Amino acid sequence: MVHDYETIRLSLKAHPVSFLRERLARAGAIRAERLKDLADEARASVAGVVLVRQRPGSAKGVVFLTLEDETGIANIVVWPKLFDRYRPLVMGARLLLIRGRIQHAPDGAGYVTHLVAETIEDRTPDLLLLSEAALKPPRSPGDGATSASPDRGERTQEERIVHRHPRNVRVLPRSRDFH
Repeated sequence: MVHDYETIRLSLKAHPVSFLRERLARAGAIRAERLKDLADEARASVAGVVLVRQRPGSAKGVVFLTLEDETGIANIVVWPKLFDRYRPLVMGARLLLIRGRIQHAPDGAGYVTHLVAETIEDRTPDLLLLSEAALKPPRSPGDGATSASPDRGERTQEERIVHRHPRNVRVLPRSRDFH
């Protein structure tokens, strides 16, 4: 699946979030497909890959995000004040965990469900756990037991993964964004 995303930017095997589901569930995220079943104003958390970021000129500064997990999409509303607070995450994160309140809005065929964001968390480093290359970082001769490194390699695997340069990790294609 990782190789598929790295080479052709999609996979028919599995969605990246499916491999992170247990980890995201521990953080409180439910599957996107469950949002529609929650009551209006219920609190919920959802995590997903950012597909689209929109900030229409007619929306008075409101940002609309489309997140995708293995079950579907989640429509996120970010009010201007919250956008100002979380701007770097909203604009740059590849995987987000959003906590907020459910809002059902009527449309022609029933209703559309939105999650009105209250907090935004960047979970992009979790994507690094999907890459086999990230799990097996290259070793240099100085990485052995005689290393002069003060931690002598005692960092956890997760700590070593998080510090890789983003240019070298491109599991997912870029989102479609406003500028």
